[in-house]
Amino acid sequence: MPFYVSPEQQMKDKADYARKGIARGRSVVVLQYEDGILFVADNPSRALHKISEIYDRIAFAAVGKYNEFENLRLGGVRYADVNGYQYDRRDVTARGLANVYAQSLGTIFTETNKPYEVELVVAEVGESAELDQIYRLTFDGSVADEHGFLAMGGQADAVSQALKERFGEGLPLAEALRVAVRSLEAQDSERRLEARSLEVAVLDRHREHRLFRRLAEARVSALLSEEPGAASVEDEVEDGGEGSPES
Repeated sequence: MPFYVSPEQQMKDKADYARKGIARGRSVVVLQYEDGILFVADNPSRALHKISEIYDRIAFAAVGKYNEFENLRLGGVRYADVNGYQYDRRDVTARGLANVYAQSLGTIFTETNKPYEVELVVAEVGESAELDQIYRLTFDGSVADEHGFLAMGGQADAVSQALKERFGEGLPLAEALRVAVRSLEAQDSERRLEARSLEVAVLDRHREHRLFRRLAEARVSALLSEEPGAASVEDEVEDGGEGSPES
């Protein structure tokens, strides 16, 4: 004879399961800086990216199970490609993409036995900081409009508190990167993150057309060692991203 489980208890069990899975991963930090939006992940892998390009001005960051958020990323790229081709590239927005992800995650959470163990950020850089858009999506399809900074995955509460203490508006790239890295280190006071343990990318509003770029390990190391207030050298580009090509 099957046991009866109330819908409330079933939803609670699913939510607890997803939260535990997400907390086992390593954290990702997203924050605004003077030229756009910075993404920093505690991720030593050079093959499995947590941060990726989706479209011209849009990037994606995720924590949790890689195969699950990679499926979502690929779906987002297809959505952006199709809408940009059928209508106009300007019609592809972070808001629209966040709504699509929210519907998918909400359906998976309510209609399947196992929810996705993922948390996502969809960000779009604007012509100015006031026009930047950062949307955070949780495993159940909930959407939050974030401003300034956020942390997800791992000990996100500790990282968020450290970000709150260190963050300031209009930080130069080098200083913003140091803030992000020191905040990630708040999870373990004895751990020091080096460039080879980080995945770093930006949406730079001053670039043309495709604004996403990854920062090479050498560039990240140089930024972390740069003296506060020093003039920044020319940025090195490791990769233009995995999003849709120019059409």
